[in-house]
Amino acid sequence: MEASATTFFSCSLRSSATDRGRSLCFPQLKSSSKHLFSPSGRVSFSRPRNVLAVSADHHEPDGAKPMFTTIPGSDLPYHVKTSSKITVVGVGNVGMACAQTCVTEGLVDELALVDIQADKLRGEMLDLQHAAAFLPRVNIMADSDYAVSEGSDICIVTAGARQREGESRLSLLGRNLSLFKSIIPQLVRYSPDTILLIVSNPVDILTYLSWKISGFPPNRVIGTGTNLDSSRLRFLIADKFDVNAHNVHGYMVGEHGDSSVPLWSTLTIANMPVLSICDKDGVKYSRESLQELHKMVVGGAYEVIKLKGYTSWAIGYSTASLVKSLLRDQRRIHPVSVLAKGFYGIDKDVYLSLPSQLGRAGVLGVASVQMIEEERRKLHESSETIWDIQNQLQI
Repeated sequence: MEASATTFFSCSLRSSATDRGRSLCFPQLKSSSKHLFSPSGRVSFSRPRNVLAVSADHHEPDGAKPMFTTIPGSDLPYHVKTSSKITVVGVGNVGMACAQTCVTEGLVDELALVDIQADKLRGEMLDLQHAAAFLPRVNIMADSDYAVSEGSDICIVTAGARQREGESRLSLLGRNLSLFKSIIPQLVRYSPDTILLIVSNPVDILTYLSWKISGFPPNRVIGTGTNLDSSRLRFLIADKFDVNAHNVHGYMVGEHGDSSVPLWSTLTIANMPVLSICDKDGVKYSRESLQELHKMVVGGAYEVIKLKGYTSWAIGYSTASLVKSLLRDQRRIHPVSVLAKGFYGIDKDVYLSLPSQLGRAGVLGVASVQMIEEERRKLHESSETIWDIQNQLQI
């Protein structure tokens, strides 16, 4: 079994910086938190924010939608901590890849590992501790007791039951639901102010379940979603056009799975729309070949598993990128699994991936990305796919 990583932030004082005004197309997000002190008695600090309340149906006088809209029910505090503790519950291949990348990139001050396999747990802890001379300074601890996760700021959940031979997807999912019903309450008990970052698959449904079990506001329960799918797509596009993946910009949204939706209409290379490039004479990459790339993205994980038995590094780096945006309040945009009701015409309580702005409070807002009718239709179909599974499982 893999367990989840929790990230804890110790309290340190950071000089407050004056907020710059944001334009109407990038409205600031109102916080509903009024307390400097957390329930655990720890003090949190951040720059003060003068914010503009934005509702899901908010429109500016000229009819333009805001760039970001808060998720209804969000709890965005005024104060942010600057030191960090991560607890990884589950020391399988994915869990340790997440832990290792977060430590290597210097994202944490404390790392706690939790797993029911005591020997493997201690071995993984020692293996990381022995690299202390080559890593940023970090306090690494491990225990089968969730008390070790106390005070964590981000809990990364990678735990999941292994599929038995001949077992259906619904049966496997049912066992994972039971597992999460034992994990999430423990994380909430010891870290009531944490952000839950769910990695386990099927990530959208398990993130929804984590939200329901935890009782947290939706901005503090996030799934890794299509963050990795989008990276795979950018890599394949970059490889096809012989450019750096950093110069490919675009997202995949919807389910992390077969019904994911590439947003071709807004995919660009150095600000040049990919579809317009494909329409030009002499370009050998047709729109049909781009659809083949989508199939390669969806099948990417299966290919890796077939070749090496499991996936680890890509999801580890993907998770670390989310941790960095969250812990360092970077306000970067990631396609992650969020509560989607009220966005893009979705009217059901489902978690699926939408381009979202991440900061120390979790999901600060969902971006108002332009979609053509076909993309919006496929996004709705993706939400229906997730909704149908939730109904079958009666969650």
